[in-house]
Amino acid sequence: MAKPAPITIPTEPIGSIPRPVELIERVTRGDSEDPSLAPLYEDAVRDTIERFEATGSPVVTDGEQRKYHNFCTYCVYGLPNTAPDGFIIPFSDGHTRRLSRLTRGPFRYRRYADCFLDVAMRYAHVPVKQAVISPSALSLMYSERIPDYSREQFIEDLLNEHETEIRRCLKKGAHKVQVDFTEGRLVVKIDPSGNLLNSFIDLNNLALSRFSQEERRRIGVHTCPGNDLDSTHSADVDYAELLPSLFELKAGNFYIAMAGERNRRHALQIIRKYRKRDQRVFVGVTAPVDPHIETPEEVRDRVLEAAEYIPCEHMRAVTLPLPRSGRVFWARDLQRRLSEVSCDREG
Repeated sequence: MAKPAPITIPTEPIGSIPRPVELIERVTRGDSEDPSLAPLYEDAVRDTIERFEATGSPVVTDGEQRKYHNFCTYCVYGLPNTAPDGFIIPFSDGHTRRLSRLTRGPFRYRRYADCFLDVAMRYAHVPVKQAVISPSALSLMYSERIPDYSREQFIEDLLNEHETEIRRCLKKGAHKVQVDFTEGRLVVKIDPSGNLLNSFIDLNNLALSRFSQEERRRIGVHTCPGNDLDSTHSADVDYAELLPSLFELKAGNFYIAMAGERNRRHALQIIRKYRKRDQRVFVGVTAPVDPHIETPEEVRDRVLEAAEYIPCEHMRAVTLPLPRSGRVFWARDLQRRLSEVSCDREG
């Protein structure tokens, strides 16, 4: 009997990379958007990409170096028609974060993520992916009625801006555009009935339906329980409450945080049941909240565990680097090790 041919499982990184101390100190003393900081931001991006490539990572990101305030509000930070008293995101250690609240129309992005892509692609020698925030997350900015600007008008403007952002990234050559939907698990906690989650799925599908099937193969959706100051906002929510709805999204790729789950096999069984035939799943194999640095063997075992539930040709591996306060990421070469992990095609 012929030996099954090995399959290399592709890998992509997700998440933020710690910023250089000098950049952090300079921002602390002034304004994160001070033009004089541009060379420091650019150096941080260059260093991040060089280190990613040195690990052998086949795809890189800019480590979200320019999204200084956070990954969610980068596109609206500084808008004159917003107030700081928006939606509150509670974390398990008791601290909170707040979104901006829209105070008047129209809604427009202040910046698109392709501006980050421009810088990253100047230094990268391998494909670059770009993360953008989901329409559903930004929809929380419209928290109360605004005179002469209906919610329906807001949603149309929001979808237009989101579509524009993704198209700009795709046009400039982004390997993938990753839509961050980290609020998906949180809204199940906020509204256990599932109505809010369903409305978010519908809204994001309105956005995804604006793209062709071929374009959607380059678009993915990321979900996780959140990670801020080594704390999560929804790790206590069972993935069973989210994943069946998640796979109703019209995206070609799904980036699912998995390594930190108490019962990974439970979640993998749900993925196997609800994943559509044309959907690729990127399984998270490093846990950024855990101070333990995974060994290559632990990563290998998590990949092989996932392969029991997801066909190899539809599975990918993903590393989530670490929280900002975090772990010694650059000391390890998990990306290179991951690119060498393979499984046998059988049955």
